[in-house]
Amino acid sequence: MNDPSLRDTAFLVFRIFCGFGLGASLLGGLYLYRNFDRFLGIDPEVPSESRGARGYTTMQVVAVWLHLVVFFGMGVLLLH
Repeated sequence: MNDPSLRDTAFLVFRIFCGFGLGASLLGGLYLYRNFDRFLGIDPEVPSESRGARGYTTMQVVAVWLHLVVFFGMGVLLLH
C-alpha cells in the first residue's frame, strides 16, 4: 500500500464512514437527552432499584456515548 492515491482514497472512505458515525452518535445523544427520564429514570416495575444503581446505569450509558463521539470525531479529524 505504497501508492499515495490508494492511501488517500482509503483515508477518505474512513473519514466519510466516521462522519456518518459521528452524525448518528450526535443524533442518538440528542434523542437520549430528550427521552432521558423515559430511558434512565425511575421504573415503577423495579422497586428494588436504588438511586445508586440508576446513577451507575446512567454513567455507563453516557460513557459509551462519549466514547463513540470521541472515536468518530478523531476519525473525521484524522490527519496524515
